[in-house]
Amino acid sequence: MDAIRLKGWQTVVLVLGFGFFYLPIAWIIGFSFMGDLSALGEGRVSLHWYRALMDNDQLQSAAYRSLYLALLSSAIATVLGTLAGISLARIPAFFGRGLLIALMAVPIFAPEVLLGFSFLMLFAGLQSLVGWPHGKDLATLVIAHATLGTPIVASVVFARVAGRDHALEDAARDLGARPWRVLRTITIPLAAPGIVSGGLLATTLSFDDIVTSSFLAGPENSTLPMAIFSSLHVGLDPQINAVGTLMLAAVSTLVMGSLAIIASRNRRARSAR
Repeated sequence: MDAIRLKGWQTVVLVLGFGFFYLPIAWIIGFSFMGDLSALGEGRVSLHWYRALMDNDQLQSAAYRSLYLALLSSAIATVLGTLAGISLARIPAFFGRGLLIALMAVPIFAPEVLLGFSFLMLFAGLQSLVGWPHGKDLATLVIAHATLGTPIVASVVFARVAGRDHALEDAARDLGARPWRVLRTITIPLAAPGIVSGGLLATTLSFDDIVTSSFLAGPENSTLPMAIFSSLHVGLDPQINAVGTLMLAAVSTLVMGSLAIIASRNRRARSAR
């Protein structure tokens, strides 16, 4: 196949597009080592702001809390969303099925301010009726983030399972496999890419959320996005650049590791043919 040759204006548009997306990221990385504009002309590069970040207990606690919240809520959302997506794709038509499928899109398109306020009113009503929850705490955040992540996982899994042929599952049932074994050995493995993708989306949504968390987090349960947003009210803190650089490094490592695993599996599959 001949290599694709870009025209001049296409090259310019491509460069501008990549610059628009990646120049701000490069800016953050650069200033995480310099600190501010005054150090730009002097060329001073150091790890001062990374060392300062290691001594910032508030940001560290917020980062650990955000990571714990994202992992726990996404795990719950993955389990519930997987079961919901497979059920909607495999159970024959029933009354209200179309409505349930449509409702899965509500948390995706609804304004976050509306969702956060709705959760706040829900927990306030529960507290007045049954005495729980006792104010804003990590439990309210986990419930809200898991609730927001479940429809996303369900949508991805539903799209994955609904597009698959039922032949393998029908053959397994004809050979005497029980429904649970069919689900465990055939349906879930076939839906695994969708399950993993939905779980990663739920994790990213939880870790990145600030609007809903602002409604539900107590004074001692501030998340990392909330801490970053609060620090910007008093000026630009160079430590935030260091936080962004470390987050970018972690995400890049995960992506590159995933691509390496996929490439290794593809090589083994080609060699086995």
